[in-house]
Amino acid sequence: MPKVVDPDARRTAVAQAVWRLIRRRGLEGVSVRTVAAEAGLSAGALRHYFADQAEVLTFAMQLVIDRVRARLEALAPDPDPAVAVRQVVEELLPLDAERLAEAEVWLAFTARAQSEPGLRAVRDLSYELLQELCRQLVAALLPAGVADGELAVEAERLYALVDGLVVHRVIRPDRATPELLRGVVARHLAQLATGA
Repeated sequence: MPKVVDPDARRTAVAQAVWRLIRRRGLEGVSVRTVAAEAGLSAGALRHYFADQAEVLTFAMQLVIDRVRARLEALAPDPDPAVAVRQVVEELLPLDAERLAEAEVWLAFTARAQSEPGLRAVRDLSYELLQELCRQLVAALLPAGVADGELAVEAERLYALVDGLVVHRVIRPDRATPELLRGVVARHLAQLATGA
């Protein structure tokens, strides 16, 4: 009897193989041949799931967004807006090994997105999603009646803070520890909530 393969699970396994290769060798080490070998497939079998290397990379990049979204959706809503906002922001940061791997892969993809339209579309979508999320988080913290212009500036500032902390954690994990990231976020969110 032929083995039944779940195509979604196989595509996810291939994307995870891409992630492992990126973390070991960088994007330069990713090719149809190396991805197939890392995933335990032949190059021909890989083509049953992805038309070409660009499609593999786009799917692997989208998987980062999907995993973050799933974690955010799994959060139990806290009735205290300050706690709820902090929980969401912390889910965006590489505070554990899994999220650090995602961040390393994301940064590699972001650099490549400058020259690959498929990756650029995923990068731009993620930027828009994160920008809107930051706007919602800031709106939940700022005092009522804050002008739209201030809300927009504070949303951009929160986005920049999250983005910068992710980069710092990937580049200097010895210095940008999870404790430091949590402390920076807690202070920033407290200042937002008090209007300081």
